[in-house]
Amino acid sequence: MTAPPTLLLVHGAWHGGWCWDRLRAAMEAEGVDTRTVDLPSAGGLGGIAEDTRVVREALAAMAGPVVVVAHSYGGIPAGQAVADAPDVVRVVYLAAFQLDVGESLLGFYGAPVPPASHEVEAVPGDPVDLFYADVPRTVAEEAAARLVPQSAKAFSDVVERAGWHHVPSTYIVCEHDRAIPVQSQETLAARADEVHRMATSHSPFLSAPAELAALLSKIAREIPA
Repeated sequence: MTAPPTLLLVHGAWHGGWCWDRLRAAMEAEGVDTRTVDLPSAGGLGGIAEDTRVVREALAAMAGPVVVVAHSYGGIPAGQAVADAPDVVRVVYLAAFQLDVGESLLGFYGAPVPPASHEVEAVPGDPVDLFYADVPRTVAEEAAARLVPQSAKAFSDVVERAGWHHVPSTYIVCEHDRAIPVQSQETLAARADEVHRMATSHSPFLSAPAELAALLSKIAREIPA
């Protein structure tokens, strides 16, 4: 039996590669290998370009077919990085920003885009409610304690390349998300080639890792060899 593609997991704003640990254990049980990155904007360094570079470097170091799974803000640098990555066979947007060329995160919401700055966005005031509403309390509090300030530049930078125009894409809508409204997710999901839905809040990799792993394994294994 041909091994399924490796998953490259790209985290969202304020987070780090650590947030995927529960999902990675579940993916291992599914027989699917995973890799992660740590985006420099989570910590206040740089914007989309710097994050894209990190994702591209991770992809360049991987052998064989890869499925990129991006969460929330992570969808933006992931979308740019896959544009010129020959081994990427699919990009999965998990409650993520599947933006097009010329768009920014703030612009997607119709907010004014400020001049580029080196300021940081503090961790939201109630991250447990915003990100982890259905996550076991102890797990949610441990995750919230690990969040770091986020580069504001990453939210105002404009997308220069949108790889999902050329790489097959899947969108996973989180139906009880309090961070990205479901209506916004549905708008973004209309750009994807296929759509799945999970009855979770913003972070199913913490609240429903086994369910998410099963879905990602199915997506990865259905890709033609």
